[in-house]
Amino acid sequence: MIDILVRVLLMPPMSLIVLILAGYALRRRWPRCGRAASGVGWAALLVLSTNAGSLLLVRPLEALTAPLADARASGAQAIVVLAAGNVHAAPEYGADIPDDVALVRLRYAARLQHATGLPLLVSGGNGEPDKGIPPKASTMARALRDDFRTAVTWTEERSADTTQNAAYSAAILKAAGIRRVLLVTHAMHMPRAERAFVAAGLDVVPAPTMFYARSTLSPLMFVPGWSGMFRSYYATHEWIGLAWQRINCTDC
Repeated sequence: MIDILVRVLLMPPMSLIVLILAGYALRRRWPRCGRAASGVGWAALLVLSTNAGSLLLVRPLEALTAPLADARASGAQAIVVLAAGNVHAAPEYGADIPDDVALVRLRYAARLQHATGLPLLVSGGNGEPDKGIPPKASTMARALRDDFRTAVTWTEERSADTTQNAAYSAAILKAAGIRRVLLVTHAMHMPRAERAFVAAGLDVVPAPTMFYARSTLSPLMFVPGWSGMFRSYYATHEWIGLAWQRINCTDC
């Protein structure tokens, strides 16, 4: 619970709201310091809530990976696609379904599977059986089979984060004699995911999807909105994750 609270406080918009409130609190005793803090908070909140402003965080992160050139020539033996989120009890489906972030990954994984014929593993846990909440991997597998007409060979349903995605998936794949995989996730998530899977002993061919930084700039990208803040939030989460991964990596 504490780690979740810390993460929320470190990421926008909450971190910027805290900075703004702190600035107002400081104004009585240190007026200049308080005005500067609240001013920086408001300016950062405005900039990072635009798609153009989010590029300050997104572009260098996505520059750490590149689109897959040729899946057939990659030498991979399997495809691994990582979970994102679930929509609980979606009324139109009468069941839990992958959220929109997960669907982007599933679509690309299905495309790669159709192009290569490689066996596919979906990875994601966070299930709560006592509450009727299935693991993310099971909803992903169902979506791939039912909606994308794509076969799923393995489901990894125990992981709660990227490090566990890698460890538990590697155990399944190694038991099947597989060492080299196409790894599917968002471009922003790929640097951290690739490091985790390499540390787990797999040979990784990155297959990133959804490159936000490659969008063409337009006037609307400078208008504040939820999509800009989502990208800034996602990128900040990944930068923090990379830093934490580096701190805890004994081989780095």
